[in-house]
Amino acid sequence: MTPKDLVQPAAEAGITITPGEDMPRDADEPATPTMLREAARPEDGGADKFRLVGLGGSAGSLAAFEQFFMAMPPDSGMAFVVVTHLSPNQESALASVLGQFTRMPVLEAEDGLRVRPNHVYVIPPNRDMSILHGTLLLFAPTQPPGRRLPIDFFFQSLAKDARERAVCVVCSGLGSDGTLGLKMVMENFGMVMVQDPATAEFDAMPRSALATEFVDYVLPAEQLPAKLLEYVRNPASRPGREEPESSSKPAHALQKIFLLIRARTGHDFSFYKRNTVFRRIERRMNSHQIREFTHYVRYLQETPDEVEALFKELLIGVTKFFRDREAFENLKGRLLPLLRQKPADSTVRVWAPGCSTGEEAYSLAMTLLECLDGVDRSKYLKIQIFATDINPDGIDFARSGLFTENIVADVSPERLRRFFTKSEEGYRIKKEVRDVVVFAVHDLNKDAPFTKLDLLVCRNLLIYLSAELQRNLIPIFHYALSPNGLLFLGPSENLTGFQDLFQTLDVKWKISRRTDTPASVSRLAAFPFTLARQQAPSAPTSASGPMNPHSVRKEGPFASLVQRVLLRQYTPPAVVINGKGEIMYVNGRTGRYLEPAPGLGGMNLFDMAREELNYELSAAVHKASTTREPVTADHVKLRLDTGVQLVRLTVKPLEESEQLAGLLLVVFEEQPTPRKVRLGKAALAADPGPDAQFQALEKELQYTKHRLQTTIEEMESSVEELKSTNEELQSANEELQSTNEEAMTNKEEMQSLNEELMTLNMQYLSKTEELSQAANDMKNLLDATEIATIFLDNDMVIKRFTPPVHRIISLLPADVGRPITHFAHTLRHESLEKDLQLVLDRLVTVEANIQTTRGEWYAMRILPYRTLDNYIGGAVITFTDITGLKNLETRLQESTRFAESIVETMREPLLVLDSQQRVLAVSQAFATLFGLNAAEVKGQPLRELDGGAWQQAGLRQRLDAALAEPGQAFDDVEFTADFPGAGRRTLRIYGRALTSHGTPMGPLLLGVEVVE
Repeated sequence: MTPKDLVQPAAEAGITITPGEDMPRDADEPATPTMLREAARPEDGGADKFRLVGLGGSAGSLAAFEQFFMAMPPDSGMAFVVVTHLSPNQESALASVLGQFTRMPVLEAEDGLRVRPNHVYVIPPNRDMSILHGTLLLFAPTQPPGRRLPIDFFFQSLAKDARERAVCVVCSGLGSDGTLGLKMVMENFGMVMVQDPATAEFDAMPRSALATEFVDYVLPAEQLPAKLLEYVRNPASRPGREEPESSSKPAHALQKIFLLIRARTGHDFSFYKRNTVFRRIERRMNSHQIREFTHYVRYLQETPDEVEALFKELLIGVTKFFRDREAFENLKGRLLPLLRQKPADSTVRVWAPGCSTGEEAYSLAMTLLECLDGVDRSKYLKIQIFATDINPDGIDFARSGLFTENIVADVSPERLRRFFTKSEEGYRIKKEVRDVVVFAVHDLNKDAPFTKLDLLVCRNLLIYLSAELQRNLIPIFHYALSPNGLLFLGPSENLTGFQDLFQTLDVKWKISRRTDTPASVSRLAAFPFTLARQQAPSAPTSASGPMNPHSVRKEGPFASLVQRVLLRQYTPPAVVINGKGEIMYVNGRTGRYLEPAPGLGGMNLFDMAREELNYELSAAVHKASTTREPVTADHVKLRLDTGVQLVRLTVKPLEESEQLAGLLLVVFEEQPTPRKVRLGKAALAADPGPDAQFQALEKELQYTKHRLQTTIEEMESSVEELKSTNEELQSANEELQSTNEEAMTNKEEMQSLNEELMTLNMQYLSKTEELSQAANDMKNLLDATEIATIFLDNDMVIKRFTPPVHRIISLLPADVGRPITHFAHTLRHESLEKDLQLVLDRLVTVEANIQTTRGEWYAMRILPYRTLDNYIGGAVITFTDITGLKNLETRLQESTRFAESIVETMREPLLVLDSQQRVLAVSQAFATLFGLNAAEVKGQPLRELDGGAWQQAGLRQRLDAALAEPGQAFDDVEFTADFPGAGRRTLRIYGRALTSHGTPMGPLLLGVEVVE
């Protein structure tokens, strides 16, 4: 057990930390106050080293919990904490319900309750719950019910408290609660399980968890316990801090893993902390039940997808908006003076390496935009934030600018209203914020840094890197910042060893200002940083590059070409060199002027030239290379064993062939040397007169002064040229950097525009599908009605028609676009065109029943064609076949006439009434008996006949009852009344309902008998 194993995270001691603070450090790192406080906390002992399983769920999760606990044995040795969304105003019966599915004790959590293995704890309603030192703590909610995230709240505390012993399970539910918490569990080497969305009643929470790609197992709820037990029974053997590498974890296996990752992704993790990398690898090995590193290397070779999974595991980044809110408030106070000092129309440049999914970059953008509110409005400042990361998936997510609703716990309502737009998917960053952030894939170890920065934010990234890489990156940060630029680090990161490069402004939140002290040139020159630096070859070997002098042979096309040039121009000893002085060809005996240089063999003119010739050769070659003209140096003294020899040096550019372009010919010619010069000191010794010696020294002094003056002038000229070149390079670098930034911005804008166009295209595609479906529905509706319909425009031109129209007007599909007046029809109706014009002019409806020449009847209806915006676009004619109704009407009329004739011919007094007691028919006997006219009586109410003599109460009641219930009959209703045409009579009345095939038809037949 290592010291780190015996201590708990600093957050448990009440110290405010952020995700990643308590990551393991290398042994050679200096101890921080946080580490010292952790070491000082008393040890709890090994009794609490059991697994802690947090189960989170929302809607539909009760069924998942039931399946989970029914499959979990009661002696697993783990503790279970169930966190779900409960109604804040009702008592919870969840503990008693879960108790029916498991033999483990199920308790509702209480404040200060210590967690024990083989127990189940349930969150109470209207409380947020966390865990510290294995003790459950309850808090009154600070967020409204719609914004509470109790699962995230508990998972985050579980990750810090249990670390690698933590297991979180996300079950059925709505929303995205639990997504941020599972990232924390993963970052602290815990294990993540998710219910298969296909088996969840509500799959929003499981799918949100799967979208993080940090999930170990995805299974149905009833299969999760078996996999959890299998995982617990094969724990990872954590390496001791004093033995980061062992026989089971050999260094060469780790290097092989780094090589496989680099081959797959292009990124080198060899500078990451070994302990952190080991534990990430062990997590993956544990999920695949692999015990040996060598076996895992083999598995990586055979499974490329596992390399991608391990790469994402190593890149896991837990981030959120305004992490350490107090830190951002302090940063805002430091930024305001910097922004006020910026000149008008300038750009505030910010770099945020390791931006992960973009929350921190957008937090910086919102902070800067809020700072601009406190700056003079007349001074326009442009904000440009470069947010980079090596994870392409994280960059793509950040570019989308869409975040789930659980950000409400980190972003204030004011910022939500100002910087976000609410949509069905969640909260989307507004264009105002999106436009100031440029996201790009960038490797901090090997890609060039952004420069001229006003702010560099690198929070909780350095803690994952080795101490060596941290020491290399700090000077790079210093180089990237402008004078007085700010460096913003994480709470657990420091500038140990580089206090001279940065002035500390805030010790707690690690805000520093760049000083003017120059950074270490050696560290800057060592960029990019890599463990395996390949030495560049001493000389290019490609055909397109300069020739290797060692590869030159006496025979060959190049040698033949040079020989022809030399024979045509020079016969003295000469050499052909390139611009670097490398000898490409040797002609004649040059041993008097050149000699091999000490050390490793080389063929360079400046290394091999004799000391007396070196200066003149260097000057002549430089001048000839610059001017591309021949240069000659006469009377160059060369000291030999026999005395001094005067030599003429000639340097001439070779331009006779394209193959010789860029090469120089250096010729050595001996000149006549006077005896006095040749003898040199020997002549002076023979004539030791002071005057002669003085003259000789004076001449030598003048020659030396001349050479010195020439050297100074050439040096000054070279310095000016170097300055000019440096300025040009700086200008070109700035232009290229500006162009690169503009290109990146354009790329981001194009990406955003492309996304908008894709969204719009999808909307149009959806609308097209809806219109196509509507058109299909309309066609089938019109065909199903079998109503002949014609659609016309305002000029009576046919736009569309249904197939049944051909029975009335002979129309073909090719007739669309022709006026309807061009076609003959079978209707016995001559005013069709006038009716159409009337509808178009007055916007009225015309209806008529029309017969065709074939004897068919149609109900014609002409209506105005109205668009959705109430615009008249023509007329619609419908023809409804009513031939059957007409035939039925004819038969009914005939039946009526037949029935009336029967009644009229009866010898008994009969009377037929309708449902309103109006007379439908009377027999001639009835008319004769009461002195009535049969034709005039029809249609009159019974109560009005014979001056109201039929208004008898008993008769009226029987009639009402018989008509109210069809089929009722009555007999022998007698009454006596005075009839104007028959006198006083006593009548006996009976009533029968008329039926057809046993079904009452409605009319009532009354029979009348006269009682004597």
